[in-house]
Order: sequence, then structure tokens, then C-alpha cells
Amino acid sequence: MNIIKLKKFFLFILFLFLIPPSALAGDLLLKSFGHGSFLIKGREKSILLNPFKAIGCARDLNEPKGVNADFILASSKLADEGYNPKDQLMFSKPGVYQFENILLNGIEVPHDRVGGRRLGMATVWTWEQNNLKIVHMGGAAGEMSINSQIILSRPDILFISIGGGFKSYNGREAADIVKTLKPSIVIPVHFIRDKKNIDDCDFSNSDLFLENMQDFKVKYLGKNFEINSKRIDKNTIYIFKD
Repeated sequence: MNIIKLKKFFLFILFLFLIPPSALAGDLLLKSFGHGSFLIKGREKSILLNPFKAIGCARDLNEPKGVNADFILASSKLADEGYNPKDQLMFSKPGVYQFENILLNGIEVPHDRVGGRRLGMATVWTWEQNNLKIVHMGGAAGEMSINSQIILSRPDILFISIGGGFKSYNGREAADIVKTLKPSIVIPVHFIRDKKNIDDCDFSNSDLFLENMQDFKVKYLGKNFEINSKRIDKNTIYIFKD
């Protein structure tokens, strides 16, 4: 290796050490399957959130089958949010887990409006991926403890149910939680889109939530979107297409 090439090599190594990690993080790809299910693909790992069976409010959706992910994060093992027919690696119980370089924290929250007496407890997940703090509250419907609020506070991305019914926050409740947790980006899940009317679904649309979120701007997206940690939107609601 000649002197010039050697200098270029050491300059490149120095560049890698001097730039912040976020500059190397790249984009985080979000792919929506509808209901509360997403594939989150980062620089190194892919995570599938809340895969569902096409029943109830998810009846008209395509099940996220054959999705290539390193593991699944589920709010519970109920069929509409923890459907795992191929027995992939899935985390659904509260606790702290380490999957290679990703630290997962699952927090117990009531899955219904009666303290969990009807549907038990759901697991709210928080983790960091591509230098972004992510919180998924798709299966929660009950009150959070102060300690849980502290752990979940100020995420870059918050997934939260807004459609109401017996196992989902309604729009006003969800808006109150957003104001408590103070996320940058909010991704609402579990609500009716396009004025659909499903007989065995008790979800409402997004109107009540948006009425209570006047300080946030709204972006309507397709099924795929990329987020970069260096150019993250502030006070923005992303509404994905089912």
C-alpha cells in the first residue's frame, strides 16, 4: 500500500470515529399491513409487530404471512395481534429481553377497560432501532402507572390504538396519552378507515382523535414509509393506508 492510499485509509477511519452514530443509522422502513401490524426494518434487524388473523376488525385485510423478520413483538397471544402459525420467535410477555444488539422492554398494561378482568393484560413494547426510540401501544386500553409513563416518555415514534371499543383507547383517551408521553411522531392504529362498516367490529374512525390533536400536523401515507433519525418530523401524525 503506497503512502497516498495509506493516508486515505486513515482519513476514512478517522471520519468514521468523528461522525455521530446517527449519521450512519440510515433510514428505518415501516411497512403497514393494517390493523396494528407493521414490519419495521432497520439497518440490521427487522421486527414484525402484532401479526393478525383476518377476523373481527381485521376480517377484510390480508394476513401478514411469509414476512421475513428476525422476530415478532406482540401485545398478547390473541389471534388479532399475536397470530403466529409458523411458530416464529415471538415476544409477548412483559419483561426485559436482549436480542443481539436490541434491548426490548415489555410493560404490562390492561388490555380492556375493566383492569384486565375481561381480556387480561397486554404488553406495551419500547426499544431503540436506528437510533430512534419506538413505543408500540397497539394492544393497550387501560391506565398506565406513573413508572410506566416515565419509561415510555418522549419516544421518537409512538404507535397507539385510537378506535375505541372494549379493548382500544378512544380518540380522546389516546390524545391524552400522546400529550403525556410527548412523542415526535404518532402512528394511530386500530380504527376504521374509508368509512368501512364491519358488523363485528366496534372501532370508530380517526375523527375524535384528530379533533383532540390540533397541535399536530397530519400526513396521509401509503403502505410504506421511511424515517431517518436525522430528519425526523416533529409533532406529526402519520396515517397509513390499510
